[in-house]
Amino acid sequence: MVMACAGDVPTLETLAAVTLLRNYVPDIRIRVVNVVDLMTLESQTEHPHGLVDEDFDALFTRDKPVIFAFHGYPPIIHSLTYRRHNHDNFHVRGYKEEGATTTPFDMVVLNNLDRYQLALDAISRIPRLRRERQTATDRYWSTMERHKLYVAEHGEDMPEVKNWRWTS
Repeated sequence: MVMACAGDVPTLETLAAVTLLRNYVPDIRIRVVNVVDLMTLESQTEHPHGLVDEDFDALFTRDKPVIFAFHGYPPIIHSLTYRRHNHDNFHVRGYKEEGATTTPFDMVVLNNLDRYQLALDAISRIPRLRRERQTATDRYWSTMERHKLYVAEHGEDMPEVKNWRWTS
């Protein structure tokens, strides 16, 4: 599958989701695509920065699920990719105008852009893992409940979230 991202916080959450998935399913094959220039998602015929179809397909495949974490409104990604071969397999998570004054991680949780939701999206879209969905959902949602309680009590994100760093 492909885990794509655009923006600093979505990239961090995507990498954290990949770590969760690799710990849960060690043989999983995930490609991470970090999109810096959104216009590359469009066809070259539509924008000078756009990728030709072959290059787009080499990154995003023609038939694999794509979970795209975006720092803006999800329809923007759909509108940029709607003419692409794999558009129907794109699932975009992004800003939903949820949240108020809270912690940084709580903001992504409220907008369903957190590492746990991204990992669950992946599990539910990989055919061989669909039977694992309920177990993963229970595990991740119990973590989310622990997160809510921690934020309410301490006013900051849990250490495992706040101090998370990518390791190869």
